[in-house]
Amino acid sequence: MGKIEDVIWKMAEPLTAEHGLELIDVEYVKEGTEWYLRLFLDKDDEAGVDLDDCELISRKLSDILETEDPIAQAYRLEVSSPGIERPLKRTKDFQRFAGEKVQIKTFSEIKGRKQFIGILGETTEECAAIDIDGTVISIPRKQISKANLVWEF
Repeated sequence: MGKIEDVIWKMAEPLTAEHGLELIDVEYVKEGTEWYLRLFLDKDDEAGVDLDDCELISRKLSDILETEDPIAQAYRLEVSSPGIERPLKRTKDFQRFAGEKVQIKTFSEIKGRKQFIGILGETTEECAAIDIDGTVISIPRKQISKANLVWEF
């Protein structure tokens, strides 16, 4: 995460936790000529995050952002659930979804490749294990550029 994402994370995480939600990811990206600040939320219950949750956090965070004003340029705030192919960012995300099918992309080649799809195994702060058709590969966490759940029909 970049500097702005870190600042927003520190503002948003206590707010989301206060409302029984988990902050999963913060993105600050430019698409075309517009900047977007995106927050992705999750909730432990079966129903997951709903529109009311997103509206509540969007409204409350907008008030905080207006007061604190951490971003110089104009941007659009979007608050949503991560969807079925939820990103895995923190160690606890990886540990929570052990046994699930995941896709992991790496910054540089490991065993001749940069993309892995398999069953997520044990994860520590240092590395994540992924089982690909019975072969377990250990991937250093600092090498992971992107990881997410894989949804199958």
